[in-house]
Amino acid sequence: MFSAISSNWHYLWLVAASFIAGFINAMAGGGSFISFPAMLAIGVPPIQANATNTVALWPGQLTSLAALRNDVRRDLLLTVSLVSITGGVGGAWVLLHTKQVTFMHLIPWLLLGGSVIFGVSGPVSRWIRTRTSKAERLHETEPRIHRISLFFALLPICFYIGYFGAGGGFLVMTILALFGMEHMNQLNALKVVTACFSNLCAILTFIVRGAVLWHYCLVSMIFAGVGGYVGAHYARRMNPAALRAVVIVSGVVIAAYFFWKQRN
Repeated sequence: MFSAISSNWHYLWLVAASFIAGFINAMAGGGSFISFPAMLAIGVPPIQANATNTVALWPGQLTSLAALRNDVRRDLLLTVSLVSITGGVGGAWVLLHTKQVTFMHLIPWLLLGGSVIFGVSGPVSRWIRTRTSKAERLHETEPRIHRISLFFALLPICFYIGYFGAGGGFLVMTILALFGMEHMNQLNALKVVTACFSNLCAILTFIVRGAVLWHYCLVSMIFAGVGGYVGAHYARRMNPAALRAVVIVSGVVIAAYFFWKQRN
């Protein structure tokens, strides 16, 4: 009896966290800061929690890619795809060969690092948009980008996305901007391509190795999708800056909790 009640509470908690994660992703991004700790809280081992969470949130990236497909720079698509596949598989392979206790010790650092990256993404994104506006006013031509250099610049980021991923999309946009890309729509589209392909390769690796807990994954996937739909509907009515602040604070607080838990 107690076991059945406990199991139901696990699913209710996962439903709530997945809905909130999908809602936040649609509004400002950063939903994994909620859904990943929620899976840990209901007793999913750290590596399986990360793998399951990655699978559950991936369909949202796929729908974003479908919406942005016309903004992808075709001349960079092959390079970005290859580095995404290489990094995504590499990161997932290393994750699956990391001991549970080692990954558990890394979790607060990964959450804190992801929160910091997410925090600075706002000002840097505004800087990127400023550059974009200037480029459009000046009618600048698209810069020629050295593909081999871009491959090796993106490789560690794609590896990180395959391993954990929080904040990885922002890092992709930063690298592309440093290489001279000016158009915000193209930056955003290539960011989604990179994250989508890196996570897809990680997901296939997780599935082959049996690291996905499907009974939790399907529940999370469904309600993250519902949350994303609701979030997209209300996106224009809410202050995204305030929501981003909530995500950042939540990430830091959760990281602090895991730091405290490791000391006690």
